[in-house]
Amino acid sequence: MPHSTRFSQPPHMQKAATTEAATTEAPPPDDAAEPMRDEPAGARTGDTTGAPIADAPDEPAADALADAPAPTGWRDRHPAGARAGARAVTVLAAVLVLAALLLPNQLTRLTPGEFLRIPVEGIFGAALLLLLPPRARRVVAVVAGVGLGLRALLNCLDMGFYSVLARPFDPVLDWGLFGDAVSFLKDSIGQAGATGAVIGVVALVLALLALMTLAVVRLTRVMVRHSAVATRTTLVLGTVWITCAALGVQLAGVPVASTNTADLVQDSAQRLRASLADQQVFAKEAHVDAFRDTPPDQLLTGLRGKDVLFTFIESYGRSAIDDPAMASQVDAVLKDGTERLRKAGFASRSGWLTSPTAGGGSWLAHSTFMSGLWIKNQQRYRTVTSSDRMPLTDAFKRSGAWRTSGIMPGVTRSWPEGKFYGLDHVYDTHHLGYKGPQFSWSRVPDQYSLSAFERLEHGKPHHKPLMSEIILVSSHNPWAPIPKTIGWDQLGDGSVYHGIKKAGKDPKEVWKDPAHVRTEYRRAIQYSLHSLISYMEKYGNKNTVLVFLGDHQPVPTVTGEHASRDVPVALVAHDPAVLDRISGWGWQKGLKPGPKTPVWRMDTFRDRFLTAYGPQAGDSKPPRPSH
Repeated sequence: MPHSTRFSQPPHMQKAATTEAATTEAPPPDDAAEPMRDEPAGARTGDTTGAPIADAPDEPAADALADAPAPTGWRDRHPAGARAGARAVTVLAAVLVLAALLLPNQLTRLTPGEFLRIPVEGIFGAALLLLLPPRARRVVAVVAGVGLGLRALLNCLDMGFYSVLARPFDPVLDWGLFGDAVSFLKDSIGQAGATGAVIGVVALVLALLALMTLAVVRLTRVMVRHSAVATRTTLVLGTVWITCAALGVQLAGVPVASTNTADLVQDSAQRLRASLADQQVFAKEAHVDAFRDTPPDQLLTGLRGKDVLFTFIESYGRSAIDDPAMASQVDAVLKDGTERLRKAGFASRSGWLTSPTAGGGSWLAHSTFMSGLWIKNQQRYRTVTSSDRMPLTDAFKRSGAWRTSGIMPGVTRSWPEGKFYGLDHVYDTHHLGYKGPQFSWSRVPDQYSLSAFERLEHGKPHHKPLMSEIILVSSHNPWAPIPKTIGWDQLGDGSVYHGIKKAGKDPKEVWKDPAHVRTEYRRAIQYSLHSLISYMEKYGNKNTVLVFLGDHQPVPTVTGEHASRDVPVALVAHDPAVLDRISGWGWQKGLKPGPKTPVWRMDTFRDRFLTAYGPQAGDSKPPRPSH
């Protein structure tokens, strides 16, 4: 709509026009009612007499407002709410970024004091973003958001690994463990539950990365829009941080001047370099083998004619014996077991071994014990199990004097490592004949596994003695429900366990309280020990030699954050000559090692064992085995 001539004039001309209009006739009412949306400020008319109101620029004409378009969006209808919402989103973005900068990587450090600090990384980041030109600033903001999201994700992974394996996540070597975690979930909560958990985790990861990036970008825009205030705030915070750092100011025992993210990044970088170099280091270690060229007829001469059983008890750690909350009950089982075995004609010696893992990763402990190498990660495990290294079990096979087997109730799929261990036959969960229910992760109760071993191997007549590796899994996390020991003649095909499982506890209820977790862990260890001792009483004979040990300590929920990685180990034999061979080891009599009993690294056991039971002065040369 065309404007009136007087509103098209410059401001200095409008006053003259207004004066002229006052001495002539007023404009018609229709002209005054026309909407004048493009007029300059201070040039609006108002009263019905036609007299213009040039000095009331903030009072709009009533007719002009009547013709203005009505607000259509939520922001237009509720401008105050829109402003409050925008401020709330900015605050939430700041909280998210601050939390990510201060997030620790261990659950024990997840306290309010950790988040009441000043992160130096945030100060430097804000200064950098304020100094950069617009295009570079946008790129840096996005990169910083993604990087901060990844750092927060790695911190969460560290928390999980510390809680389960008592160590941080290895960004190079630990990715393969997620497959094992999914398998654990399938065995514990079923396929549907495991799938839902995986989908949920993936969604959370993507959401974390997206939200962190959006948060950094939003804060960058706000800082640029209020650059003066942002610059002053950055300078003040930088000064406060330097002062607090110089004076060592702390809040609730935590330094106020934080370098949390920088320290964690540096730690991750060091671990990354160490992991990348570990393969070469391990290759050199594995090349040294004192028994590589030992002739078969010189291997294990002190055990010829004996049935030798190596038995691992899942999560049987030192805490089960030393922790006051569990010690009395577990010690009672060991004391009673020592006496029961003595009455059956067996003697025993016990000691301590330090496992390379804790909370999980049983296969790392098994391979360390058998290979004589420190297998602390998945890369080392893959390397050693695909090599020609002679593990302890394979030494029995190479001698030609034993048949070898493995009882592996926790193995549900193909297990090619059986060839590395020198096992002629492996009985996994599908070969034990078990028809009973699954006890959480543990598919087969320990007593049934030992009964199946007797039925399938130990109780059968053979022309050679037996060497077997047996894995007992009833003491595996989550320790609920727990089987109970019953008569050996009641086991049948395992169907009897349906009622026993039904009477057991729900793991979801147990894990609501750490005290309940420790109680059920202790009960599971007691069950496994009872089962093994009872087996030796019933089926052991004068030629039976048993070596049993824990593979690792349980999770920190049971042990606490600073527990050792020691596990008990015991050797049980009917023939006194067998124990005489280890008289120099300094081991304690009985099944319970004492507090002053020597502690060895687990990887030293193979060489000590092969040496103790190899040829010694005065031994008669064993006959060369026939093939």
